[in-house]
Amino acid sequence: MLYLATPSGADVRAAMQAGLLGCMTTPAQGNVIPPGCLYACDNGKFGKGWPGEQAWFAWLTATVGRYGPGRCLWAVAPDVPLDAAATLAESLPWLQPIRSLGIPVAFAAQDGSEHGLIPWASTDVLFLAGSTRWKTSTAAHRLALEAGERGLAVHMGRVNSRRRLRIAQAFGCTTADGTYLAFGPDTNLPRLLAWMHQLHVNPTLFGDDT
Repeated sequence: MLYLATPSGADVRAAMQAGLLGCMTTPAQGNVIPPGCLYACDNGKFGKGWPGEQAWFAWLTATVGRYGPGRCLWAVAPDVPLDAAATLAESLPWLQPIRSLGIPVAFAAQDGSEHGLIPWASTDVLFLAGSTRWKTSTAAHRLALEAGERGLAVHMGRVNSRRRLRIAQAFGCTTADGTYLAFGPDTNLPRLLAWMHQLHVNPTLFGDDT
């Protein structure tokens, strides 16, 4: 599993260039993605970073043009946090335009998405969004398993603790992201890298540490 973070400081950027971390970028950040680093594009819908559909897609197009589609893990389609039905309606028109940039498209699953509200045929990556309670639930786990059976990658957002990392790994996530390194990166980077090492040495099975 690869942890995606913002490039907060020289040591974090060096870890990204070494392949120990990936870079998460959003329209509001304005960060330069470190050379050679894998990156993913969030949309800024969760929080205050959403610039509007046209400005977001112009930013995404420019980002992929600048850093290349080969290093882009995925871009998440516009969503409506915590609202599964509204997210489906919001995302559907953008799935193909994202793919037209030559990159995988991620669909943000929300509370209730398990009730037939995932556009599987048009999705490359299942992004477990929604509330903390939902994204760590058995319903989200079942969706993650189905995604894996369909050959899709799985991502979990807002992962900022060792326990949450273990849950993400147990769900079969290939990537996770969070703001853990945005605060106190000098202290938190060694801690996060140690957690990631532990995950690789002692993988978590669902139910072990959830």
